Amino acid sequence: MKIGDRVKVKESVIVYHHPEHKKEPFDIKGMEGELIRIVTEWQGRPVSANFPYLVQFSKKFKAHLKEEEITIVES
Repeated sequence: MKIGDRVKVKESVIVYHHPEHKKEPFDIKGMEGELIRIVTEWQGRPVSANFPYLVQFSKKFKAHLKEEEITIVES
């Protein structure tokens, strides 16, 4: 996967920060978005992030995910 890829959430992932469902559990399974960042460093130091893939789903909603939770959407 690379930055700019269109991805889809393939597993059930519960988030509590979706803008339309504040502080409520919301399953993002099946949602599609754009991979905007792969976290490999923080403040100039390498890190091994648990959820390294940052996906932008809408203007107000993005989430950090694991590689096994997303798949590339074929055009």
